[in-house]
Amino acid sequence: MNLDKVIFGFFIVLALTLNFGFCLGDIDNPSHHHVYELFATIVVNLVATILKFGDRSQMGAALLATSFVADLQLFAAAIMWGYSAHISMTFGQEGVMAGIVSLASGALLANVISVTILVIEVVMLRR
Repeated sequence: MNLDKVIFGFFIVLALTLNFGFCLGDIDNPSHHHVYELFATIVVNLVATILKFGDRSQMGAALLATSFVADLQLFAAAIMWGYSAHISMTFGQEGVMAGIVSLASGALLANVISVTILVIEVVMLRR
């Protein structure tokens, strides 16, 4: 068993599950989506992105692209959260949390694609 591959797979799956946990709940209810969970999702996605830099294959390029998409959408969600909570003071208004969760849901889709590519790569592996 290769420890590097275990750690790589761990962070990819953890990024997906944290992202799913953040998106779960009523889309417009702020009490169903915690800021620390979004923060943890961003950190784990960044670690997964850094781990994907070493792979030079075509599958590795696709994994890195999906990771960039997830990072971009999660950063946009965090910026939207910070702007609405601290600058414009519109955080509790209708639609703000829906926008944040929608961006995080886009990242969730990118993470699902990333895990699917990882599973395909493992299935195609020949011994």
